[in-house]
Amino acid sequence: MIVTKRSGERMPFDRNKIVEGISAAAKGRPIEADVIEQISCEIEEELRSFGPDLSSERIGVAVLEKLRSVDDVAYMRFASVYKGFDDFSDFQREITLLTKQTEPKRHDSRA
Repeated sequence: MIVTKRSGERMPFDRNKIVEGISAAAKGRPIEADVIEQISCEIEEELRSFGPDLSSERIGVAVLEKLRSVDDVAYMRFASVYKGFDDFSDFQREITLLTKQTEPKRHDSRA
């Protein structure tokens, strides 16, 4: 797979970069190395379904989606770097997105 970065530079996909990014975000958090490895493998597998050309944005979103279900603090750390947070309001906005949950669809029991 080839990754196109925001700068337009193209380079070969390297799963180790995902491992490093997640590890940095998870530093000091209760996330075992084998979990980080598993998450990275799952992300790589998902990304392969998109074809041979990927954007770095697609990779970042995939990492955020996985971290969201694993650890909120690691998610916020990764998001702050990936999305380039500049001030506290960026964190507030992301926390709102992180905690926002849609209500489950209600089924009509009369049917």
